[in-house]
Amino acid sequence: MVRQTVRIVNKAGLHTRPAAMLVKIASKFKSEFFIEKDGYSINGKSIIGVMSIGAPYDSEIILQFEGVDEEEMAEAIYTVIARGFEEL
Repeated sequence: MVRQTVRIVNKAGLHTRPAAMLVKIASKFKSEFFIEKDGYSINGKSIIGVMSIGAPYDSEIILQFEGVDEEEMAEAIYTVIARGFEEL
């Protein structure tokens, strides 16, 4: 299992387009992916779930990956978040 806290760095936060980016990337992998914020956990492969997490600019979320390709999936997700979903 891989688990890490990350900060949302794009000014618009985790809105529809970034949520779709995360789900699209996550769907390429076999591992399970969960996002936690404020004690609430959602499936990171669900567009409705990701959009409902409500992560504005500068908020922290916890990412959790579990499965056969968890390391590769974690790296892909961390990269897109660190790059501000290409909105910086």
